[in-house]
Amino acid sequence: MNKRALIFPILVLSLAALLTGCQKSQHAVKEKKSIVVTYAVLESVVRDLVGDTFEVTGEIPNGLDPHEWEPSAKDVEALNKADLIVENGLGLEGGMEKALQQARDAGVKVFTASEAIQVRTVGAGEGIPSDDPDQAPGAQDPHLWMDPLAMKSVADALAARIKNDFKVDLTGRSKDLDKRLDALDADIRASVATIPTANRKLVTGHESMGYYAQRYGFKLVGAIVPSLTTQAEVSAKDMAALKKLIAANKVNVVFTELGTPAAVADALARDAGVKAVPLTTHSLPEDGSYFTFQRNVTAQIVGSLK
Repeated sequence: MNKRALIFPILVLSLAALLTGCQKSQHAVKEKKSIVVTYAVLESVVRDLVGDTFEVTGEIPNGLDPHEWEPSAKDVEALNKADLIVENGLGLEGGMEKALQQARDAGVKVFTASEAIQVRTVGAGEGIPSDDPDQAPGAQDPHLWMDPLAMKSVADALAARIKNDFKVDLTGRSKDLDKRLDALDADIRASVATIPTANRKLVTGHESMGYYAQRYGFKLVGAIVPSLTTQAEVSAKDMAALKKLIAANKVNVVFTELGTPAAVADALARDAGVKAVPLTTHSLPEDGSYFTFQRNVTAQIVGSLK
């Protein structure tokens, strides 16, 4: 048999192998399940847990207020096509509630992070008296991502849910993430310990620091927006009451956040004779890491209160 006669069947076999490989590759891509996470900080922890085992996407763009953001038609479609949605719960995603319910009704699996933790509730005497039901004693606080150990519980529960629903065992990654979150907690404790006890008092943009304060021994003096959501209104009466609390507690710093009215914060700081310092409680840093996020928040607090 001449060389030409040999070359043709070899080419045919090679082409068949190539096509088979492509089909397998396309099939593998299609088989990767999708997880849609409602906001960026929670998305970061989910990515750390699942790695490249799942296709992870976020809904609320990093840097936008999760209390106020509303989904587009494209966002709603992404939710309805997800294999699993990971949400915060407790009313954090107020603008998404209708879309999330539609996804549930369509049969999409939903994991609610707040169901995996011991939910913090507003305590008597926290902040200024307010008619807002969000700030009444007993109101449930949605800002669970401010506590690394709460996020550890979330990650462990999500790993168990994924194993049950998708038969994917993330035990190794879960244990590694647990160790990293424990180390983060220890680092934060060590940093906070450098702040004099008398200075561990927080006035924030809204009531977002409850879990952090509870975990690391801060007193919640009050908030510019006296509510667990940034959507509440700010009144002159509230500001007058907060100014008195700042003076009575000898607070030197007011922390402003995403959703804090800048003009109100500046006026309060000026009238109370304190500094206004930005605190990034709702958005990830450039590296997209939850760990960098928490260390940055702690550095901002420690640097301002020492």
